[in-house]
Amino acid sequence: MGSLRGITVAVLVVQALLASVALVSAQGSSNRSRWLTLNGDVPFVIAHGGFSGIFSDSSFAAYSLALLTGPPDVILWCDVQLTKDAAGICFPDLKLDNNSDIASVFPDKQKTYLVDRVATKGWFSVDYTLKDIGNVVLNQGVYSRTNKFDGNNYPIMTVADTYTQLKPPAFWLNIQHDAFYAQHNLSMRNFVISLTRNVNVTVDYISSPEVAFLQSIAARFQRSATKLVFRFLEPNKVEPSTNQTYQSLLKNLTFVKTFASGIIVPKYYVWPVDVSLYLQNSTSVVLDAHKEGLEVFASDFTNDVPFSLNFSYDPVAEYLQFVDNGQFSVDGVISDFPITPSAAINCFAHLGRNASKQVDLLVISKNGASGDYPGCTDWAYEKAINDGVDVIDCPVQMTKDGTPICLGSINLIDSTNVAQSSFSNLSRTIPQIMQGSGIFTFDMSWRDIQLSLMPVISSPQSQYKLFRNPKFKNVGKFLTLSEFLAMAKNASSLQGVLIGIENAAYLAEQGFGVTDAVLDALSEAGYDKQTAQTVMIQSSNSSVLMKFKGKSNYKLVYKVDEDIGGAQLASIDDIKSFASAVVISKDSVFPENTAFLTGVTDVVPRLQAANLSVYVQTFSNEFTSQAWDFLSDATVEVNSFHVGAGINGVITDFPKTSDRYRRNRCLNKGNNAPGYMSPVQPGSLLQLVTAEYLPPAEAPNPYLTEADVAESPLPPVAAKTPTFSPSARAPSSTSPNGQPKVAASVIMPPMAVVLAFCLLF
Repeated sequence: MGSLRGITVAVLVVQALLASVALVSAQGSSNRSRWLTLNGDVPFVIAHGGFSGIFSDSSFAAYSLALLTGPPDVILWCDVQLTKDAAGICFPDLKLDNNSDIASVFPDKQKTYLVDRVATKGWFSVDYTLKDIGNVVLNQGVYSRTNKFDGNNYPIMTVADTYTQLKPPAFWLNIQHDAFYAQHNLSMRNFVISLTRNVNVTVDYISSPEVAFLQSIAARFQRSATKLVFRFLEPNKVEPSTNQTYQSLLKNLTFVKTFASGIIVPKYYVWPVDVSLYLQNSTSVVLDAHKEGLEVFASDFTNDVPFSLNFSYDPVAEYLQFVDNGQFSVDGVISDFPITPSAAINCFAHLGRNASKQVDLLVISKNGASGDYPGCTDWAYEKAINDGVDVIDCPVQMTKDGTPICLGSINLIDSTNVAQSSFSNLSRTIPQIMQGSGIFTFDMSWRDIQLSLMPVISSPQSQYKLFRNPKFKNVGKFLTLSEFLAMAKNASSLQGVLIGIENAAYLAEQGFGVTDAVLDALSEAGYDKQTAQTVMIQSSNSSVLMKFKGKSNYKLVYKVDEDIGGAQLASIDDIKSFASAVVISKDSVFPENTAFLTGVTDVVPRLQAANLSVYVQTFSNEFTSQAWDFLSDATVEVNSFHVGAGINGVITDFPKTSDRYRRNRCLNKGNNAPGYMSPVQPGSLLQLVTAEYLPPAEAPNPYLTEADVAESPLPPVAAKTPTFSPSARAPSSTSPNGQPKVAASVIMPPMAVVLAFCLLF
């Protein structure tokens, strides 16, 4: 059914998505005894409406992507609705208007019906025949998710067509509103029994929140392989046929066992959270159900709606809490993003803290574990070390009394409560450093910073209401560079430290010799004579790195502080003359347009061809920091940059995610790698966006030129710090990295993109 164009597009989409399905290999653990499920089996992954986190729920594309990215035994979930002529369709809701364009096709057909005793207005399936909705197409019903695929005209599919066209390993029918359909003289029981008599369709699971419906079909499926599952809704909601709350029914699982072999519970039934979204102790629901011989399936898993702040916005960590906690495991999870539980179960579960690294990927912190605690505090650094980071970083700032300290920004407003303190009157504008006003570290003594200011955690995605660890937003203390080096030296697990230096020229003019202060601190800590830990000096100013050239065995890292689309050979040669590594942005590897990857640059292979290591920043867990191509999963993003682009290291404010990634058992499998561990192809999703939904084209990022890299030597440190003037002189003509240009160059023609990836996965 559906429009011809819709069917054609759907077929093209699935052909594109399944082009590399051969990459998906058998997943799952062969050690059954490790799983604390009812029967010791590997937990199932149930794809809720397919991969509904990206494509329209119950669409051909959503189901196809679920088959591609899930495990070989992935179960496709279909919410069954009945039409006026008793046809069964897969559609996520009783009302059709939220996930389709039916309101446009039938603008005057809105109705009001009682649904669970509540007057509900909308467009209902019971008012339309299957033929009526033939030209109705699906769209994205969750408004926080991209609607860019709504132009593909995905048709509404019948239950039978969904199975026969997709041939899933297992098929799950969810019957949510049997009582409502009975009020409209439609029998869900008759539909289900008729469907199971269809030799071309196999139904593996049937679930419902209505006791009477499951009891009405229990005898029919008593000797069948089809399993019946009772679905629990909100605890205080009343189940219509027993007139009991679901909370009450949960206390009588012996009764549930008389008509079902399993239960579905919202995930908060298993792991409750408090009003602040922090995890509470687990309940006994899984163990209680297992004692009764009932399987337990947990629902409501999504990557793009935070459940508990304990998981640091990492969806893999959330799934592991349900399947690998040492006490119990649910028997399956129902997810809008089936790729993530697939990886959690098959690649990350039962790893153990001491699992060996499978790939060579350097993990460098961004202000410590600043995703969990205020950046550059002792808490953030200790968390990063405990989370397996290789290199901890200290962005060096200078205080008024000449003390080098670790702080993510020279502007105290970015990481402290200075704007609410008695020092708020120190605010001023220094155009050589930044646009707008700030309160700068060199205007306050170390003692005042230490005793008068509180650290403040950064929340770069706060515009999306995603706040980091609010209960601990002000914990920890800032460190001097010397204290930082002492902490690092005592951490035997660390490979090294990274010292960041910016604004050195301006500081020298004001009487602050930041490069000399760093050299002195390193020498006093013994880093100029030791070889146990690598010292990395990072700056976006080549003049700074030249000051360190030839000093001990320090590794010099050049930071490109703008998004680039390529690099001229002369600029690479210039960098190679003073540095051994380069830091670039994610966008310099995979350019984006409105959160869709548009392709891949040749920046990484060209830099590596010059024997320069390439580190990329900044990797964060929040799904809003990632392109749609990474499927709202930070691990998919890290994998795509490492396996797909071949980068040497990541700079991240959540080191635990990246460290765990490189230890998972699904790496280094070659052609046997599961779909989860195959990198996404940049631009593959954008190709599926129809013309009317395409974002406006953007100009390509500029090339890095020799003029951008070459700089005048640092000025000598002024003998005396002058009185600061709010009307500081305007900066001279600058290059993209903010330093004066000293040479002109001819821009080379854009380089051709040389990297190619398997389509999507």
